[in-house]
Amino acid sequence: MENQIEKDLKHIHSLLAKGAFIEAMETYLHDDVELREANADPKIGKAFNVKFEDDFIKNDLKEFVGYEVGNYAVKGNHSYYDAVMTLKLNDGSTMVSEQMVATEWKGGKIYRERYYHA
Repeated sequence: MENQIEKDLKHIHSLLAKGAFIEAMETYLHDDVELREANADPKIGKAFNVKFEDDFIKNDLKEFVGYEVGNYAVKGNHSYYDAVMTLKLNDGSTMVSEQMVATEWKGGKIYRERYYHA
């Protein structure tokens, strides 16, 4: 299980590195996924989360600058990694998000994921 999660995680990171967020979500999110930003309430369901991301991309994102992954680890059905994402937004600002991502996998898909930001 850990080897497959590590392989999938590397594929996800390659997709995110080129800004293919929707493709990564469509491929790897469990239908009943729960995604949570820090202490916010979770966003539940694959369809909801894909639409939420797509709306952000269409309405707020001017330019994808980069997504760089640092260290990662896999233990059992959990994975952890740190990353820095940089985006230019339509309002003229640049968003740099340093994150730690904690993921629970179920059936080869991301079941619960939480993003801790700096």
